[in-house]
Amino acid sequence: MFKAIIEKIKVIWAQSLVLENEQIKLLLVHRITSSAQPHWLPSLVFDIEEKHSGEIVGRCDLRFGMNPYMRYMGNIGYTIYPPFRGHYYAAQASALLLELAQDSMDEVIITCSPDNIASVKTIERLGAILLGVEVVPEGHELHVHGEGI
Repeated sequence: MFKAIIEKIKVIWAQSLVLENEQIKLLLVHRITSSAQPHWLPSLVFDIEEKHSGEIVGRCDLRFGMNPYMRYMGNIGYTIYPPFRGHYYAAQASALLLELAQDSMDEVIITCSPDNIASVKTIERLGAILLGVEVVPEGHELHVHGEGI
């Protein structure tokens, strides 16, 4: 599966990527090209840098492709470190990742727990459409970490 997806995205994969807007810069940290876990997908992982201060304020990733296991985790993931929350960095980073994904993916799924109000608002800021609320199966790593819905 990895090889087929990487073939589809080989132009993006080969680039030295720095994505940015007026406030943040996404710095490519690494490419995940294979995994011991069969359900993981090829991914690009970025640090989120606040341009004015140069501080790393969080991390985000773009996962290419989809499978039943990853549907609960989505194509875009992000975390903003606690001291930097409240500045819309997650929404800005996700918007940059959506731009990157638009030429290689037919759809992009972003997920969050309904209890995570900050992530719900981030997804709404992106203009995303709610597809539904699903129960995460027991044994899935999200369920194991307490995110059952």
